[in-house]
Amino acid sequence: MPQDYHEFLKKILIPEDVLRNRVAELGAEISRDYQGKSLMLVCILRGGVMFLTDLIRHIDIPVMMEFMAISSYRAGARSSDGHVRVTLDLATDIYNHHVLVVEDIIDSGHTLKSVVELLNARHPKSLEICTLLDKVERREVEVPVHYRGFEIPNEFVFGYGLDIDEFYRNLPFIGAVDLDKYNPH
Repeated sequence: MPQDYHEFLKKILIPEDVLRNRVAELGAEISRDYQGKSLMLVCILRGGVMFLTDLIRHIDIPVMMEFMAISSYRAGARSSDGHVRVTLDLATDIYNHHVLVVEDIIDSGHTLKSVVELLNARHPKSLEICTLLDKVERREVEVPVHYRGFEIPNEFVFGYGLDIDEFYRNLPFIGAVDLDKYNPH
């Protein structure tokens, strides 16, 4: 049985209402920017699903959805080792489509840089990135973020799609973990 998150929650970094409002703003901005264009949203699984499902409800232009799963974290590690592996690839050809990659969080940038290189090789008409959370101070490689929900400090976060050992994705807020109080066993 996983530990009750109240035991290791340091603070609620982004409350539910603030998340909801910012996601609506991003949806409106994307709708304006892609007006009259066909847009394909590519969600990076699993963390991006909650963000995508809320975001897409605020986009008022026709969109297609696709999914990719990327493995970039060592088992039990809390940061990327720079090695990226596609575990689920797109089912749809993105050639000549406007593509918007929807990501939950950008940390070092290694994962997204690899995803962008992979997708650009498939010759989309355009390729942009939309991330809910951006840990700019942790960036090791540059990635061209076009839409950013929130810039956050270098803290271990969970909730709203982001997990701790695959749990707590269902929480409606983004919380920061007190690592001294978190016991994975």
